[in-house]
Amino acid sequence: MRRLAPAVGLFLLAPFVGEYLLGNLTVDELGVGIVLAPMYGFGALLVRELGRRRGGWPTIVVLAAAYALLEEGPVDQLLWNTAYSGGHNYLAGSSYLPALGTSVELIQTILALHLVWSVCVPIAIVETFVSDRRSTPWLGRFGLTLTAVLFALGAALVFWGHYAESGFVAAPAHQAWAVAAIVALVLLALVPRRRTPPTLPGRAPSPWLVGALGLVGTSAYWAPSVLVTADWYEWVGVAVWFVVAAAGVTLVARWSRRRDWGQPHHFALAAGATLTYVWTAFPNRPEAGGPLTVDLISNAVFGTLALALLTAAARRCRSEHPARSPA
Repeated sequence: MRRLAPAVGLFLLAPFVGEYLLGNLTVDELGVGIVLAPMYGFGALLVRELGRRRGGWPTIVVLAAAYALLEEGPVDQLLWNTAYSGGHNYLAGSSYLPALGTSVELIQTILALHLVWSVCVPIAIVETFVSDRRSTPWLGRFGLTLTAVLFALGAALVFWGHYAESGFVAAPAHQAWAVAAIVALVLLALVPRRRTPPTLPGRAPSPWLVGALGLVGTSAYWAPSVLVTADWYEWVGVAVWFVVAAAGVTLVARWSRRRDWGQPHHFALAAGATLTYVWTAFPNRPEAGGPLTVDLISNAVFGTLALALLTAAARRCRSEHPARSPA
């Protein structure tokens, strides 16, 4: 069990961050998490294991994008369903593109939700606790195969649940572009890199600064998304997403090529993004609605658990890197 503990931790943390810490599910919907856990947990674990075998964080990020499109596209049909999960129409807005059957804003949202928070943030946090196995696979061939099978079964269960509820399946032409994008991302992630980018001179910034920029950058995207509901903001939000994503990728790509870039920086980025979810959960109403009191209590409980986990991870970082840790 000690050997499998990181894999179990990632399996549990992915759905917690992806749904409960977001504020999408409340304490009285823990049963829903049992249904979602195989898809979220085994999905994040599969991405991590393949990424650690084929190139590290760049591979993990690209596979996480493929996971995001798979979950909200062919699996639960959110990208195209105008009456999703009890009647939510996430397609209404000026960025809707008939050729894709969905909106640019929605594509960006699901990429942010799952690439960053459902996959990369849980991986970075769990890896902080396992210094001796941080960059190596946690599962053997049998474990990896079993993970892939259980992920497929979990995804099938989620698809069946949404289909039983709404009877909706998107047009084949609309699903085709999503499948093509997923396949392209997987192939891009798994193609071996011919060379490693050269190391850049200078020192990486302090993990404190990295974490603060992670919090500010992710909050700059999410704050208007949950606080501004006017139709005029949709294309503005699309532009903000591109700016935040481009700035984040550029900065991290350069900083990570400095010699002293390491796990404290990975954890700092994950901590900053996690803190964004802690505060945005309060203005974000659960998907199923419900009493406001239950929503607020849930956000407080899940936020407290997240802060406790970040504190434990920060202490672990401090013990390993006393001069660089955001403890």
